[in-house]
Amino acid sequence: LSSRPQKLPTRDEELFQMQIRDKAFFHDSSVIPDGAEISSYLFRDTPKRYFFVVEEDNTPLAVTVTPCDAPLEWKLSVQELPEEASGEGSGDPEPLEQQKQQITNEEGTELFSYKGNDVEYFVSSSSPSGLYQLDLLSTEKDTHFKVYATTTPESDQPYPELPYDPRIDVTSLGRTTVTLAWKPSPTASLLRQPIQYCIVINKEHNFKSLCAVEAKLSSDDAFMMAPKPGLDFSPFDFAHFGFPADSNSGKERGFLKSSKFGRQTSPKPRVDLHRVCIGNKNIFTVSDLKPDTQYYFDMFAVNTNTNMSTAYVGTFARTKEEAKQKTVELKDGKVTDVFIKRKGAKFLRFAPVSSHQKVTFSVHSCLDAVQIQVRRDGKLLLSQSVEGVRQFQLRGKAKAKYLIRLKGSKKGASMLKILATTRPNKQSFPSLPEDTRIKAFDKLRTCSSVTVAWLGTQERNKFCIYKREVDDNYNEEQKKREQNQCLGPDTRKKSEKVLCKYFHSQNIQKAVTTETIRGLQPGKSYLLDVYVIGHGGHSVKYQSKLVKTRKFC
Repeated sequence: LSSRPQKLPTRDEELFQMQIRDKAFFHDSSVIPDGAEISSYLFRDTPKRYFFVVEEDNTPLAVTVTPCDAPLEWKLSVQELPEEASGEGSGDPEPLEQQKQQITNEEGTELFSYKGNDVEYFVSSSSPSGLYQLDLLSTEKDTHFKVYATTTPESDQPYPELPYDPRIDVTSLGRTTVTLAWKPSPTASLLRQPIQYCIVINKEHNFKSLCAVEAKLSSDDAFMMAPKPGLDFSPFDFAHFGFPADSNSGKERGFLKSSKFGRQTSPKPRVDLHRVCIGNKNIFTVSDLKPDTQYYFDMFAVNTNTNMSTAYVGTFARTKEEAKQKTVELKDGKVTDVFIKRKGAKFLRFAPVSSHQKVTFSVHSCLDAVQIQVRRDGKLLLSQSVEGVRQFQLRGKAKAKYLIRLKGSKKGASMLKILATTRPNKQSFPSLPEDTRIKAFDKLRTCSSVTVAWLGTQERNKFCIYKREVDDNYNEEQKKREQNQCLGPDTRKKSEKVLCKYFHSQNIQKAVTTETIRGLQPGKSYLLDVYVIGHGGHSVKYQSKLVKTRKFC
């Protein structure tokens, strides 16, 4: 720039075309090119000045300044060019650097000023010739920003145009979903330019520009941490530039071994902000949100040719609350039936009327495993997965109240029975062995009988066995649908009953019983069920067993 004059507008000059192709040429230059957006940064309380020349009077002019992550103060002013720079003088025109030095000390005419974090524009259909100065200042923090200037605003139009109603509408609101709709950008619908829409979701605030979103998402903000005025660079974290943060400056610095040019920074807190680009659709449903939570939604139209964007007017919405759970009161010593939807939860409350030393919770999960949590006066005492029958005994406390949370299975709906009592000998559920399978002895099969065995416990219980003839194509999937362990013998036909007997053994290793079921038909399939009935009359079904008699004997 110091060796050649920089005159704007100079769209046809070879030099300018070279500079436009190499955007990095302008990155830290004080010259703003015509018709190209530049990105730069400001250190806090350190002003920055940019220049550009308009050579002819009555030239259209548009300047756009986009603050990224902090409010900016900026001012646009113009000064008359020296007579030699107008092109009427003899000899070679002066370089822009010399023009700047001649008139930098003079006060120019202020055309426009702004303070804030909005994307702001200066637009004039007829601007005077002169040297234009753009002064920028950030008083809040170090920050990024973007500047775009053009003398052909009508033909350029790099930023997508907003519709006459640039608002985002919330068309549907759920507990975990929000549906948004917006009007298309005229740049896409009328000018047929490639536009895609990007949605940004967060819980803090709306964003004025996509640049601000990118600054929030960026993990490289740390490089803006400049040393405080008056100090040298010793406290600066050189690790951000690929150097080890070693206080011993006498040692040779080497680049860190890292995939990103040796950069090793301390882990940043996770930014709860999401951006999704959805093409040219004008309606979108945001899912996987949290209930009863306020979210902010921003929409940006992005010109995919220029990668420049325009923000719609953002909105916010609060998702609906979870349906309030009705709390079921448990009565001491009484069995309560509970049904839970798939992935659902139920809350129960137990408030013993008398003082107690211990409280016992007995749970019988009829189908798949369920999760149980028990809190006493807000303190978590128990968190377990329950399959089959389980019993939990907890230490009591005077005037204590217990809150029980039951969470269902992910596979399907859950059914269970639960009993809470302060009387230890009040047991409605029978005890079960760890293995509740029924074993069939293949060698003892005949054309009219099968022999089976099952495990018992040290507690004397009543066992009833039932049989039911099924088709030959009866499969495991059908058997699984009938595996509701809470259905008792009272749901069975009397004709299906084989026998009932009492059984127990003090030696748990010998707590096994066998039974031969007679009077069966040759070559037929039967489904066998064993029910164990406790002292309180509550029954639990063992796992069903499919058997088949021999066809020929």
